[in-house]
Amino acid sequence: MRRRGYASGEARRERILAIALQEFAENGYRGASLARIAERSELSQAGLLHHFTSKGRLLVAVLEYRDEVDARRFDLESMTGVAALRTLADVVDYNARVPGLVQLFSVISGEAVTADHPGHAWARARYRRLRQAVAGALRRGAAAGEFRADLDAEAHADRLIAMMDGLQTQWLIDQDHVDMAAIFRGYVDDLITTLRP
Repeated sequence: MRRRGYASGEARRERILAIALQEFAENGYRGASLARIAERSELSQAGLLHHFTSKGRLLVAVLEYRDEVDARRFDLESMTGVAALRTLADVVDYNARVPGLVQLFSVISGEAVTADHPGHAWARARYRRLRQAVAGALRRGAAAGEFRADLDAEAHADRLIAMMDGLQTQWLIDQDHVDMAAIFRGYVDDLITTLRP
């Protein structure tokens, strides 16, 4: 009996997170409304706050939920160089099909530059994890002979992440003229060629 209650509680939590993700994607943190999230979740605001004690905690839970889903979909930790770079290009391809998620990430990342924003610690930790994962994959690629042994894995990881984020911003502003998936895939192809031994 307890298991079923746990499962239904987890399902309810995931539903709230999916709805909140959409609300934050559409309106950013500051413009998102707990009342709208509660209504769309078919809960009272007090019921919503029972699951997530504040708007800030709900935002962090949504961001962590999105990261978990992405980590399951795109596991860089188990990949070496070329496969990891191609996977990053696949991530950008996927992002081109989910503009709301890209907008959420861009809005929250922009808002989270201030230390008092509830997403600030998440953003800092996320960038550190991503840099570490990409640099690790590049180093494994060098160890496997796919890339030059003297590559600066951290610098290339920073550039790749900056390229992804910059293209996302340009794409959100002008989707008719910025093909972020094609541009990023071209950048990855060029980088693979440059890093070959």
